[in-house]
Amino acid sequence: MPIDVPQPAPLENDRPRGLTIGGLISAVLGVALFAWYVRGVGPSEIWDGLRSVGWGFIPIIAIAGARFGLRAISLMMCLEPPYRVPFSSAFTAVLTGDTLGNVTPLGLIASEPTKAAFLRQHAPLGASVAAVAIETILYTSTVAAMIAGSTVALLLSVNLPPPMRRAALMSVAVIAAGFCVCAWILWKRPAILGRALSWIVPAKSRIHKASAKIHDLEQQIYTFAARRRNAVAKALAVQAMFHALGVLEIYVTLLLILPTPVAVLTAFILEGVNRLVQVVFKPVPLRAGVDEVTTGTFTSMLGYGPTLGATLAIVRKVRTVFWVLVGTLLFVKRGVTRN
Repeated sequence: MPIDVPQPAPLENDRPRGLTIGGLISAVLGVALFAWYVRGVGPSEIWDGLRSVGWGFIPIIAIAGARFGLRAISLMMCLEPPYRVPFSSAFTAVLTGDTLGNVTPLGLIASEPTKAAFLRQHAPLGASVAAVAIETILYTSTVAAMIAGSTVALLLSVNLPPPMRRAALMSVAVIAAGFCVCAWILWKRPAILGRALSWIVPAKSRIHKASAKIHDLEQQIYTFAARRRNAVAKALAVQAMFHALGVLEIYVTLLLILPTPVAVLTAFILEGVNRLVQVVFKPVPLRAGVDEVTTGTFTSMLGYGPTLGATLAIVRKVRTVFWVLVGTLLFVKRGVTRN
């Protein structure tokens, strides 16, 4: 039975000023990095690549929207009966959460609670939090697998310099170790969050009093795979489709930019790079500048030069901004409706 966790009362005038200043600084640095890199690569060449995409932005944006839809379906599968959430609400939750995670330096701290909050109209907070946590765990595991797979493909495709080769091998080893740790946690089921809160927060606080329910919530998350194996298998399949569409999106973009087709393996490697950049540089709003530099570096390794990477990153940023605007409108509409 899903566990409901009491929601702490909101604090008045509680604004994360330090995080806001940090986000502003990272945004300014990102824009400066973007301008510097584009100027070095060649603005005219990048503009020519963007012009070649033309109406191709429509299918690119559509593919990105379909990926949000797949995340929404996965989230629906992770919400335990008797609660159910319609696709429209799940899609709104995923898109608004992703929007806040993209435009603020808070990352998961902003995106995941937002998803749970948008599910509250269909399920109690405890069930909503559990569904979001389970879906995030499944998503994170497939992202790790995607990064490891693309790294192996890069190692087999490109003769990397020894330092970079060692770093790539180390990253694969770290990911493999991470999967082992996750397997151990699922086996032992330690009350990590509940114990941590009991040590950190004051003994008489509301959160401390809720530590028992938080412990039950952790156990509910741990045992989800054992209780609902069919749902886990389907959710993982949906997550795999999410990453497959990411590869398709890059492949379509490269077809529009380049005069000759590229190998699907190239798109696979670049999508793995994109996943890695999103994980490492999540605090940078929209990953301004970072996407262009990293993607340009890897397209150079693959023999296509930095201009292609910068153009590809800008194309993906355009579709990101489009869905951020949609997510912002949905977020504002929800706020106006609730008022």
